[in-house]
Amino acid sequence: MSDPGHSQGPKVSYREVEDDYFQKRQLKRFAGVFHLWALGVGAVISGDFFGWNYGLTAGGFGGLLVATLCITLMYVGLCFSIAEMAAAMPHTGGAYSFARTAMGPWGGYLTGLAENMEYILTPAVIVVGIGGYLGAIFETPDAWEPLWWLVAYALFVGLNIWGVEISFRFSVWITLIALGILLVFYLGALPHFDWQQALNIEPEKGGSRFFPTGWGGILSALPFAVWFYLAIEQLPLAAEESKHPQKDLPKGMVSGLMTLIVCAFATLILNAGIAPGSQGIGSSDEPLFDGFKTIFGSGMGTKLLALVAVAGLVASFHSIIYAYGRQIYSLSRAGYFPSILSLTAPKRQTPHVALVAGGVMGYGVALVIHFASPSSAVGAALLNMAVFGAVIAYVMQMISYLRLRRRFPAMKRPYISPAGRLGAMIAMVLSLITLGALFLNADYRAAVVGALLWFVIGIVYFAAYARHRLVRAPEESFAMDESAADHDRG
Repeated sequence: MSDPGHSQGPKVSYREVEDDYFQKRQLKRFAGVFHLWALGVGAVISGDFFGWNYGLTAGGFGGLLVATLCITLMYVGLCFSIAEMAAAMPHTGGAYSFARTAMGPWGGYLTGLAENMEYILTPAVIVVGIGGYLGAIFETPDAWEPLWWLVAYALFVGLNIWGVEISFRFSVWITLIALGILLVFYLGALPHFDWQQALNIEPEKGGSRFFPTGWGGILSALPFAVWFYLAIEQLPLAAEESKHPQKDLPKGMVSGLMTLIVCAFATLILNAGIAPGSQGIGSSDEPLFDGFKTIFGSGMGTKLLALVAVAGLVASFHSIIYAYGRQIYSLSRAGYFPSILSLTAPKRQTPHVALVAGGVMGYGVALVIHFASPSSAVGAALLNMAVFGAVIAYVMQMISYLRLRRRFPAMKRPYISPAGRLGAMIAMVLSLITLGALFLNADYRAAVVGALLWFVIGIVYFAAYARHRLVRAPEESFAMDESAADHDRG
């Protein structure tokens, strides 16, 4: 059976599946607005604990501040647009579902592949940080780090397999704990704040205290500013586990974004504005930890402070494991990935195969990092790789939004983006600029080229094999039916 829709690129075909195919691939509805808010915020919150600070080295305080303003504007347009599409198409496929309806199977796959790279790479970055903190707490040798990673993956993949109820409840509590930690830091940092600390990076030739690397530092800082928000867009993946997705997904996404905006600017200003200032924080693997030492002194207990930082890392690690599990499940259910990956546990109705497979891939990436280049630059390099996948997915989703508005004006839209087409276009342009900026930094260019190679291999896989084995899953049926209706209207 060929695709009657608006396929872009070589034709695809669909295969017939057994009668119980979808019965073996069912999810359970549980989440409300508060759970969705916690899932979105929790996925991102580790960005306030580490990663963002590398942007201080790249662009100085002023460069990172302007970059964060630009990226915040990008995410406002992005999240409003995604909220509208998620309410209209409440499928677990999320970004892939939107692009599939707007651009056909090829557009859907390319969007899903880019997002998949983002969600596999991000936990790999985070688990290395978790291992480092746990190693410091329990004073284990460096050779034990892969064991800590294995324990972390086993624990949180297992938690996600155990059931959607416990998974969402854990997301709520760990996110609240992480936000509480940040609040304590903000209140403690205020009496120590000094603008001179934020501007203590010596300017290069032609630079200034505010822009020590010049205006070009803004571009270099863009990928690191993304880390304040990266993964908030995962919420549509919870559509088939949400009780009222048409109403709750937009509320969860918008409220989550507002929370993250406050945290982003508070973290940037207050963490850079206390000793050791931008110069020291910009090269730190534990920027919040260093800030706590300034506030409370080194005698408070290094292990306690390290445990504080782990809570933020765990919140994001757990939430993004949830995301990659649902994302792999959805693409697999529709045949874009091997269909075995979309099987769900009979009693618990969680995508256990996808969760294990994603964990194995993430752990494998972490091992490669450890043995190939165990330096502090690895985290920043992987961050750039994850951003590469993310911004490609963002561009594709904004194209989808604009095409859906034009091609399907009669589509039922329970939520309408207040930013409209303009917001989507601004988000798309800023995403493209960020994509270009990834290739400007020579320190991480090789890693970004590696991500590009991964993307190309994924395209070859689909072109040579998967496009001939698609399944008419809910996302596919919706897209094909809308295409047929559009054709009839025409």
